[in-house]
Amino acid sequence: MRVISTDEKTSIQARRRIHASLPPAPGRPIRVEHEYERRGAWAYLAAWDVHRAKIFGRCEATTGIAPFDRLVEDVMAQEPYRSARRVFWISDNGSSHRGQKADRRLQSRWPSIIPVHTPVHASWLNQVEIYFSIIQRKVLTPGDFASLAELEAALLAFPYRYENSQPLSAGPSHERNLPPSCNGSKPHPCLPQRDPLEIRHRNSELEY
Repeated sequence: MRVISTDEKTSIQARRRIHASLPPAPGRPIRVEHEYERRGAWAYLAAWDVHRAKIFGRCEATTGIAPFDRLVEDVMAQEPYRSARRVFWISDNGSSHRGQKADRRLQSRWPSIIPVHTPVHASWLNQVEIYFSIIQRKVLTPGDFASLAELEAALLAFPYRYENSQPLSAGPSHERNLPPSCNGSKPHPCLPQRDPLEIRHRNSELEY
């Protein structure tokens, strides 16, 4: 079983600032020119493998059935999705993949696909929105691209950086690596100590 979360980020503009941005310096934040020239816009379509944190993305001139099906083809033509018995595609209710007609279209080409739609007006539940927020902060802000080709290159290159980022360790193995003063075995010496009776007294006051 595979789970794919997919959506479209529309009208991503290639904006060329009239003057170059100034990087931050001691005592001064980054300075970004507010005037810009428009160099066109892309629609960015992405599919996120929820279990593997793998990204499939493509830039299209517009959204629609054909661009969305090309994204699905990019994913389903590869292993392990091509041979998977079931591939759940989670999407919102956009016009290119909404309703039973769209479900039949997808399943006629890829029988293993099981479309799943988020509730109406609740597309934010789709996990790919997390990746879109990362794209917005790490790639598109403050936004200074000389051309559509430069914007496309930045959008398509970022998944490699994202997928190869070193994950933070968590769970029991992470806790075992902490020093004894930080893993809960005893109070940290830098934290103020309070009398347990005082704590119980304050809690009893809160109840009333």
